[in-house]
Amino acid sequence: MVKHIILWKLKEEYNNEKVKKDIKNGLEGLYGKISGITEIKVQTEKLDSSNVDVMLYSVFESEEALKNYAVHPEHVKVADTFVRPFAETRSCIDFEE
Repeated sequence: MVKHIILWKLKEEYNNEKVKKDIKNGLEGLYGKISGITEIKVQTEKLDSSNVDVMLYSVFESEEALKNYAVHPEHVKVADTFVRPFAETRSCIDFEE
């Protein structure tokens, strides 16, 4: 299994519940549309001690499945529509477990 975790800090003017909900619904909606995803969850609720706004936690069957997800048209559409325009920073870690 390959875990893919992304943390985003949103641009101040877009750091609101609508944007967070759209990110969550868009990314979680990819489950079942892209083969190789075994789990996908977006966390938008956080404690005050946090220094990012949104987290994606996803699990893939293999590194190949993660690579396919990255370029899959459904994923690219969600990322280009609901994530990239609103994100100030992005951090990512991928690992096998």
